[in-house]
Amino acid sequence: MRAELTQQEKGYKAVFERRLEHGTGEVWSMLTDNSRLQQWFDELRMGESGKGGKLIFDSGNGAAEELEITDYEEGRVFAFQWWADHVRFEVEEEGTGTSVLRLIETIQRITPQTAKDLAGWHVCLDAIGAILDDEGLDRESEWQHWHEEYKRLLTSMTVEFE
Repeated sequence: MRAELTQQEKGYKAVFERRLEHGTGEVWSMLTDNSRLQQWFDELRMGESGKGGKLIFDSGNGAAEELEITDYEEGRVFAFQWWADHVRFEVEEEGTGTSVLRLIETIQRITPQTAKDLAGWHVCLDAIGAILDDEGLDRESEWQHWHEEYKRLLTSMTVEFE
């Protein structure tokens, strides 16, 4: 399901939501346990958990960057700076053994990179679901598809790249 993108007083907000047939503990471990985290986003790893802690982004070029964790409620909320933007994961129990995983990205300004990032987060969430369900996912073709979709969405909103 495509993210809902809305213009805010300052910037934009993208909200992604996935219903997963897995308990909140399993979903939470996908976000915060390094062995699970790297299955769906291999450039990220948890440095120091907790509010004020650090998430490490290592693109492999030898210059890892630290992203500040801005909110952290064990098992429920994990939020961090994403350069000029902000990413927040929320995990909620929906029923016995099912969860809702929500990703909210607060976007300062739309740039040519924005559609790429939206497609990337979209595929990351799909990958989390596929890994938990023990299914395969062709991430590259999915990313290509969703990148085009998000470019169309931004164009339809008559958003001009800054």
